[in-house]
Parts: sequence; structure tokens; C-alpha cells
Amino acid sequence: MSKILVIEDEAAIRRVLVKILNEENEAYQIEEASDGAAGMLKIRQSDYDLVLCDIKMPKMDGVEVLQEARKEKPEIPFIMISGHGDLDTAVQTMRLGAFDYISKPPDLNRLLTTVRNALDRKQLVVANKRLKKKVGKKFEMIGESPEIQSIKEIIEKVAPTDARVLITGSNGTGKELVAHWVHEKSTRSSAPFIEVNCAAIPSELIESELFGHVKGAFTSAVKDRAGKFEAANKGTLFLDEIGDMSLSAQAKVLRALQENKISRVGSDKDISVDVRVVAATNKDLQKEIEAGRFREDLYHRLAVILIRVPDLNERRKDIPLLIAHFANKISEEQGSVAKSFSEDAIRLLQEYDWTGNIRELRNVVERLIILGGQEVSAEDVALFASK
Repeated sequence: MSKILVIEDEAAIRRVLVKILNEENEAYQIEEASDGAAGMLKIRQSDYDLVLCDIKMPKMDGVEVLQEARKEKPEIPFIMISGHGDLDTAVQTMRLGAFDYISKPPDLNRLLTTVRNALDRKQLVVANKRLKKKVGKKFEMIGESPEIQSIKEIIEKVAPTDARVLITGSNGTGKELVAHWVHEKSTRSSAPFIEVNCAAIPSELIESELFGHVKGAFTSAVKDRAGKFEAANKGTLFLDEIGDMSLSAQAKVLRALQENKISRVGSDKDISVDVRVVAATNKDLQKEIEAGRFREDLYHRLAVILIRVPDLNERRKDIPLLIAHFANKISEEQGSVAKSFSEDAIRLLQEYDWTGNIRELRNVVERLIILGGQEVSAEDVALFASK
């Protein structure tokens, strides 16, 4: 049921608006306010899916109500009601964030269409927020160790900027998680996050994957195709395992970072792109540079901010939190009640040598939940967590 607030000082027009809305949908829950101050009080005290607000009113005009509401509850769409002489002001309210405006006397079809569109938009905003919350939870960084706290602090500082980030660390430590966090906390979070695993793509195809190609550029190029740089425009491009990228592709990436332009394979036409690049590697790039396998100039372009993700063995303090997190997550996936781990079981797991890092710990927790008792014991760990 949609909840709508009508703020209008002229009782006759207010009654007309309420009547039209009720006839359109009896499920609408409609409340009224006879001036701006009363309307603003209701907005503070309750949640609305839509506000219809007159512009010229005593005590507090519609522009002031809109501005105040946008500060406190920016997700509420406003439809402004304008008199003949208020059209310039109505247009101004659109710049201030109003969804739309209607003129007095209200045209029935235009009013109902605008109301439906505004309510649809509100539903989309709510759904998007839920999705973002779900995505944020999926890529949540678990841990209270000094090492993880330091990474979180760096992300808080660097995420709102467009600075490029190079993430280093062993396999399974959570480099992808850090990249997602940088994106989710950035001003680009509503734009695409595009991931490319450079180690999984053959060297002869990596340039086409990144920059796209034109028809006829090579044997299997039967049509034009955009690459990952174009797909990530306005968003973030995550180049995972960049240490495995071919030297020729590195040269093109360097140009893209220098000039914010790319060209598809087989074309000499430049395409402008606005992409934030976050890269990750499990290799020592300084050694790769010395061996001639990685460009030093590209390294310096990528490593504006360096984030090293520690091995799990370096942050054993976080293992109890990670066990609880994985146990809850696995139980949700399996639709079962989460199992608890005894203190002895947790202590034993903290002593393990986690060569596979977080990824290995998750697999072991899942195995123990499936094969262990109702409370996973030290005996279960000894039996089922052995490598």
C-alpha cells in the first residue's frame, strides 16, 4: 500500500486531489496537511512513498518544504503543485530534486501518470538500496585485527577519490573483496564494477577482452565487440592477477591510463573512457620488472595507492570471527540451522597453517558443518579438517 501526503493550503484543491487519488486506487493511504509547516512535521514523523506539495503556502512554502525534506528523507519523491504564476519556481524545484510538477487546476491524466511514475521510481530506489545492502553484505570484510583495521582505514580515505589502487597478497587472502569495497564506497558505486582475470585469458585474446575489436580484426571477429574498458565506463575496472598480463597488453593499458582513451583491436579510432582502474596480483612486481616481464612505467601508474592483504596466518585473531561468519553464511545457503564451534575446536583451527588462506578456511568450515556434530568439536577438527 502506497502512502501519499498531500500538502495544499486551498481546501477545495486538496479535496480534488484526494478524490482523484482515491478513485485511481482505493489502496492508496492518503494524508493531508493544510500548510507547509504542518506537512514538514508529518514528513518528520512518518514515512511516505510520495508527497504532493503546493508551492505557495503560508508559514512555510513548498520550496522550503522540498529543501528540508531532501536533507532529512531524500528518497521521498515530490510532485510540486504550481499556480499559473509559479511555473518558473516549479522548474526551479526540479533542479532542487523534485520529481515533477503539475499545474492548477490539475489535469486528471497528467496527474495520475505522474503519480504512478513517481511511485514506480520510489519502488526502484528502495529495491536498489536493498540490492546494494545485499551486495555490501556479500563483500563485507570480516576482522578486527590491526592488519584488517589498517586496510579498512586506507579504503575509507582512498575510495571517494579516483586514485588507482594496486592490491597485493597471496592467493585466497581476499584481494577481490578489497577491490569491491573500494568500488562500493566510491562515488562510482552506482556504475559498473567489471572484473577481468588476466591469468585466465590467453595472451592472444587479452587485448580483445580489454579493448574490444572490430569486425574482421582476426579470424573469429565476425562483428564489432566492445571491451571491458568500455563496459566499465564511469565505473571501476578490476584487473585481477595483472602480473600475468602480456607486455603488448600492458602497453595498451598504460596508454589508456595516460590518455583516458582506448582503441579496439583492428581499429585506429580512439574511444574516450572514464574508468577507475583497481589492480591486484599475487606476484612480486618488482621482481617481474627486473626480469623484464612487467613494465615499470605501468607499475608506477597503477600503484598510486598500495594495499597489501596479509596471509591468514598473520591475522589469526580474526579466525573466530571468520568461522562464525562462514558458519552463518553456509547455513543460509543450505537452509539449515547454523552450527556452533566449541572453544577447543576454534583454538585448534587458529593453530593450523593456512596456506590457502581465507578460501581454505571457508572450505574447511563447510566440511566441518557437513560432517561434524551439532556442535563442531576439537575431535571433529582433528578428523575432518586434516589436509
